[in-house]
Amino acid sequence: MNAPIAIQPPIEVAPAPRHQRTEGAARFSFKQSAGATRLDRLYQSGAAKVKLPDVFDGEPTQAVLINTAGGLTGGDRMAAEVEVGDDCRAIVTTQACERIYRSAGGSAEVTTRLTVGDGARLGWLPQETILFDGGRLSRRLEADLAPSAELLLVEAVIFGRTARGETIRSGLFADRWRIRRGGKLLFADDLRFDWADAELLSRHAVLAGATAMATILLATDDPSRHLENLRAIIGPVGGASAWNGKLLARMAADSGAALRRTLIPALDALLDGAALPRIWRI
Repeated sequence: MNAPIAIQPPIEVAPAPRHQRTEGAARFSFKQSAGATRLDRLYQSGAAKVKLPDVFDGEPTQAVLINTAGGLTGGDRMAAEVEVGDDCRAIVTTQACERIYRSAGGSAEVTTRLTVGDGARLGWLPQETILFDGGRLSRRLEADLAPSAELLLVEAVIFGRTARGETIRSGLFADRWRIRRGGKLLFADDLRFDWADAELLSRHAVLAGATAMATILLATDDPSRHLENLRAIIGPVGGASAWNGKLLARMAADSGAALRRTLIPALDALLDGAALPRIWRI
């Protein structure tokens, strides 16, 4: 008789390795106390940290956001929520440029929510985001303003490590803004660059070969008072318009350094005498 056939146990397939992902959240608020803007509440978790540097008397309170992971890649998630109470003055910036590294799958997600009370002024002034070749970023910002609140926003992006001659050939950059005053929509903007076409930035209708860009929005009751000065600063690298309680400026440049040479004086002009955080000039 033939020997019985031994039945082999099924081969176990090792699960695919799980990549370590960065997550972080920072939530903080300011209130008016004894004639000064002071920290009211602070929550931070994961890779998101908040530092409050000393400022000179009369200057807005400052908060510096730090990503201790050193950058973001596909699947990472970061969130920030900032509330500025009535009559407060505050500026929020970042410790350094945020780097978006090549993705092995999915997009990095960054969400921001801002709330600004009556008579308050907030400057949301993060330093530039650098998108590496193959990086994927989906970013969303929402702001709710009281009727007499003021908000100054800037978001600047550098496409590729220009100092190393890097060119973006694949990746995604999606940015969505929704700004409301008194519950009513004041400004909406959606930007999406998807590198299905490796020559995307070279198109004249996109950036005409520029590798860095910035958008500035000022929501205030009389934005037109800044318009001519801002146009003179920006010159031929961009443009600015003011209407219905807001001023919008866009600019583009051949490198991050060239963009910053225009961006810093533009922000200085819109801060109404307040100082741009020193970390911007290091």
